Amino acid sequence: MDPLLKANLDHWNDLVAIHSRSRFYDLEGFKAGQSALDALELREVGEVRDKSLLHLQCHFGMSTLSWARMGARVTGVDFSDQAIALARSLAEELRLPAQFVCSDVYSVPQALAEQYDVVFTSYGVLCWLPDLARWGQVIARMLKPGGAFHIIEFHPMLGALDDTEGIQEIRLRYPYFERSEPMRWDEDGTYADLTAHVEHPVTFEWSHSLGEIVDALIQAGLRIERLREFPYCCFAFLPSLMEQRADGWYWLKEHSDSAPLMFSIKATRET
Repeated sequence: MDPLLKANLDHWNDLVAIHSRSRFYDLEGFKAGQSALDALELREVGEVRDKSLLHLQCHFGMSTLSWARMGARVTGVDFSDQAIALARSLAEELRLPAQFVCSDVYSVPQALAEQYDVVFTSYGVLCWLPDLARWGQVIARMLKPGGAFHIIEFHPMLGALDDTEGIQEIRLRYPYFERSEPMRWDEDGTYADLTAHVEHPVTFEWSHSLGEIVDALIQAGLRIERLREFPYCCFAFLPSLMEQRADGWYWLKEHSDSAPLMFSIKATRET
């Protein structure tokens, strides 16, 4: 395995145990019947009952199993063997019909022969992928003719902003456009538990602009049906600059309608 991707795999294997016991994921609440999907994901994807659904980069399966609870025939894929082991255990414990496969995104066509009505992915997935052209090709390969791909993701503009603790003004810090060399991080903790110790803290991330994301899907032969940008976020990326409003979303305290923080795309494969 590429050493950069191996570092990311080791990191995400560490995070499974941390995330599964965190308040952020609230696994016990999920087991009691709560959905792991937010209102935006539900609205953008729509009705899934009796549809086959492939969830790429599914972590340990809470969102995948939430789609199963809504009547979809689900398959979740993640490169972390620890995450897939927990996902399978949850499916068995909750008696939910679901298939979970350990695979990186690029190897999915070799791991799965089926094609799907829906391919879905959301939140913090694209930065771990060095090659968006291949990503688009995998999505096109896994969709049935007439099938739909849905992504709900943090906006690349948000990823370019300075996230220094306590910062009091909006400013750029990280690349917006794709670069051949990834950004290297060496930080303890995780978004779900800032105080947690991570055995393998070194990770590598790739930036991708919105144009590059859309172009990867178009070049793979998919039709862009919808592109939406949103001035709010599901997570307080910039705690000193954001506030959580009554709607549950995090907005910039100032200029709240001036910067996109998340986006969604629906792309379809021609019949």
